[in-house]
Amino acid sequence: MRWINRRISRSTALLMGATPIVVLLIVYLIIATDRNAINPNEKILPLPGAMFDVMRALVFERDPLSGRYLFWSDTAASLGRLGIGVAISTASALCVGLLLGLLPPVRATFGMLVTGIAVIPPIALLPVLFIVFGLGETAKVALIVIGIAPFMVRDIAGHIGALPREQIVKAQTLGASTWQLMLRVALPQSMPRLIQATRLSLGPAWVFLISAEAIASDIGLGYRIFLVRRYLAMDVIIPYVIWIAILAAVIDFVLVLTSKRLFGWAHRET
Repeated sequence: MRWINRRISRSTALLMGATPIVVLLIVYLIIATDRNAINPNEKILPLPGAMFDVMRALVFERDPLSGRYLFWSDTAASLGRLGIGVAISTASALCVGLLLGLLPPVRATFGMLVTGIAVIPPIALLPVLFIVFGLGETAKVALIVIGIAPFMVRDIAGHIGALPREQIVKAQTLGASTWQLMLRVALPQSMPRLIQATRLSLGPAWVFLISAEAIASDIGLGYRIFLVRRYLAMDVIIPYVIWIAILAAVIDFVLVLTSKRLFGWAHRET
């Protein structure tokens, strides 16, 4: 049987997916053990025990200066910024995307503007955002919104614009107004796509968040990573990076589950 025709069961897929991760962990442990045997003060590839000891203090012990549990404070701050930025971007994508995709006059007027904003590297605007909004939370959230909202708007608009013309014609034949077309035809079909666009935007959103926190912040996952890098504290950096990956995977899983539960009809073909 050709590989393209093979069907993989869920248990087999989980096993196959876990195999590369386990192999990487084994390779890391082998190399880290060898380097630590040569140099007990090894910083680049710390052993799991060293990472556990450092993270235990960050997770379970209060910081003497701030009185906070640093790990949980960093997590809460980053998730708060990420959540606000993604929520604003999602709402903007839904509203603007529907208008651009469904109404040709709106698309002709603002389509080029949205495209122009989308092609600007968001990181290049970070100094501008700090100058305009200051070094507080607004600039960090604004970077996330500017970074992912234009992409999401274009994706939703393209999806709505590609809806079968027959649906629009039939709805108008039945007497539907533009407002009704938007709410009863375009909106329901845009929701699964909106969740998909949000999933695809989470990676860039994390990049913009970490970048903003690294430059101007006093709390957050990105701030902590770039704070300790000057000390080559890989025993903090590696667990933090792993934690970010776990958070991203959990958020992605929740979005997939939500989409399947609420819009099961959009997943029947796959």
